[in-house]
Amino acid sequence: MSVTILKCSRLRSVFRLRTLQHHLMSSQAGSEVLFERVGSAGVITLNRSKALNALNLSMIRHLYPQLKNWEKDSETDLVVIKGAGEKAFCAGGDIRAVTEAGKSGDSLAQDFFREEYILNNTIGTYQKPYVALIDGITMGGGVGLSVHGRFRVATEKTLFAMPETAIGLFPDVGGGYFLPRLQGKLGLFLALTGFRLKGRDVQRAGVATHFVESQKLAALEKDLVNLKSPTFDAVGSMLDTYQKQSSLDRDKPFSLTQHLDAINRLFEASSVEGILENLRRDGSAFAQKQAETLCKMSPTSLKITFRQLQTGAALSLQEVLVMEYRLSQACMVGDRTRPCHHAGHNCSGSSVPLFKFSTYRHTHLFSCHGD
Repeated sequence: MSVTILKCSRLRSVFRLRTLQHHLMSSQAGSEVLFERVGSAGVITLNRSKALNALNLSMIRHLYPQLKNWEKDSETDLVVIKGAGEKAFCAGGDIRAVTEAGKSGDSLAQDFFREEYILNNTIGTYQKPYVALIDGITMGGGVGLSVHGRFRVATEKTLFAMPETAIGLFPDVGGGYFLPRLQGKLGLFLALTGFRLKGRDVQRAGVATHFVESQKLAALEKDLVNLKSPTFDAVGSMLDTYQKQSSLDRDKPFSLTQHLDAINRLFEASSVEGILENLRRDGSAFAQKQAETLCKMSPTSLKITFRQLQTGAALSLQEVLVMEYRLSQACMVGDRTRPCHHAGHNCSGSSVPLFKFSTYRHTHLFSCHGD
């Protein structure tokens, strides 16, 4: 009898502890990121809707340990991550604060990128099903929170882009890993131009694994967290089912289909200068538009990005993130006189003095491996 009483007492203690942990998960992270256990699933909500759920260091410092805890927890079998509000999953990182910190020598410039990339690698190597519901704007840091996970669910509201070359940076958060692994030269095209993909195009490009209509996400999430055995196969099967039930834009072709051959041919050059020359010589409206776009970007950012993807194609995710950390620190003192502001360069010869380096040189300053 005493053993029974002891067991009951322990069960009550465990229940109280888990109830307390459940409340603490939501409170410890403050209001910016929320954690909840639903059944055997851990649910993450990025909760900065007024800032389009932009990622800051505080959020990163709560996301990483919680993901590690859930990965070790035998009672957590699945993780779902989503954004609050109707506009964005996550529109990126707080780059303005980071670049300002970099100019002043504040450690935030090192801490943010280092801890963000560690988080990206954790997601990329996660041992349990990780489902990102990328409903709305998904750029920069938001891509890092989703694209390396096993399952990425786009909707008709999804807007994907890696626009970093327009602000004097480079497509980080593992961009050097996943972008060169897209079909043909599509990843390089997206990286250099910052071209935006919308809706089903995000899946057709290979950025998302599934497409589900936005209005079905609540039901999908409910079914996911109620799975009795949420194995990778079971989660994938459920996502396949919901995708089959989503008919919106099903017959609409990939918006870049007619340009894929041209992208593969024009972006096959061995340098940024060669790509620009190919675009100028081609003469098509599409090629001219891309040439004009590249001429608005930081020349150094374009060359860094080109080398980043070229090198990253043969590296592991972790190796790419180490490379990108080195690049991020170089970018804090490099070709950025006014980071995160509009930047331009006249490719016809005269440069708009918004960047320290206005021609395609100096890439040796940003060695991918620190040599």
